Amino acid sequence: MDKFGYQILPPSTLLNPTPVVLVSCADPEKPENRNMITVAWAGTVNSDPPMISVSIRKERYSHGLISASGEFVVNLVDEKMARSVDFCGVKSGWDTDKAKETGLSYIPAEGMNTAPAVDGSPVSLCCRVRHTLELGSHDMFIGEVVSVMVREDLLDAGGSLHLEKARLVAYSHGLYQKLGEVMGFFGWSVAREDVLNRRMSAYR
Repeated sequence: MDKFGYQILPPSTLLNPTPVVLVSCADPEKPENRNMITVAWAGTVNSDPPMISVSIRKERYSHGLISASGEFVVNLVDEKMARSVDFCGVKSGWDTDKAKETGLSYIPAEGMNTAPAVDGSPVSLCCRVRHTLELGSHDMFIGEVVSVMVREDLLDAGGSLHLEKARLVAYSHGLYQKLGEVMGFFGWSVAREDVLNRRMSAYR
């Protein structure tokens, strides 16, 4: 332990929490061959154009489907989906029909030729692969988001998205955890008191 009270550990991927996403994809030659894979290594990489990344091992079934089709859909996960999503991360698409085993189902994904979305997901981001980076244990697929599908119950009458109502799940050091209460909004640290009270009243 150092003088500041920290134990020094070996280098590792201890960046936590991470999102829990269900990535769906399909074989362009046989579109009925579809799969969904649970991924915690996903993130935003660019805003204009909107681009996100997912990192997947070469030996995974979904790696080949994404490489062949050039498409994938990142489906956000809520509490109701959590158990099924864990199953999709444990079992392999090489020998398991995950939709059949979990009861999850595929629906057409807007703007995709092959990759489907997952029915019931709060948000599905439909992506075309723009870059593939071979990094070592994983390959990173960087996809441009060509459309976003949002579950209608998360939109208010004015069309604003209320993702805080989706009861999303995060992944932290091997554990699935529910997202907690709203603490603030972007810029809340410098907001006037009247603005702070007005904006935060919706979450109290």
